[in-house]
Amino acid sequence: MAEDRRSLFVTGLRNAHAMENQAISIIKPQLSRIENYPQVARRLEQHLQETEVQLKRLEDILASLDEDHSTIKDWMLSAGGSMAAISHAMAGDEILKNSFANQAFENYEIAAYNSLMVMAEMGGFQGATSGLQQNLAEEENMAQWLKDNLREVTMEFVSRQEAGESAKV
Repeated sequence: MAEDRRSLFVTGLRNAHAMENQAISIIKPQLSRIENYPQVARRLEQHLQETEVQLKRLEDILASLDEDHSTIKDWMLSAGGSMAAISHAMAGDEILKNSFANQAFENYEIAAYNSLMVMAEMGGFQGATSGLQQNLAEEENMAQWLKDNLREVTMEFVSRQEAGESAKV
């Protein structure tokens, strides 16, 4: 029973590590393209830095269990994230599609960390809860920022579009 819980927890941690790599592969292309929405660029840059620290926290938790992340999962999800970013780049409303996708992804991450917190509790992995809680709080903050700023981003997009200015990103 305890070994099953440990195995499930390690798998969840590896999945979270791959998920954070996917987040990086989504954020970086957005940052390289964004021009007209400086508030979004600033917040994405901040969250990119947070995400890099989140990866380190997950690696530390895995190391404390004498485990490592899954290179294959990391690569697969990173490739998927890059493809999603590329598909949005072709859209005339790229900033809006990115905003919607980012908010959805943040909520996915929140759910994953909430689940990992339960697994840590059930498996007796108290040493993991602090790092997981920090990651969760950062994801919740980013999701809230995206929600709070969607109106402003949409208004800026529409205004730029109406003025004949570049509105995409």
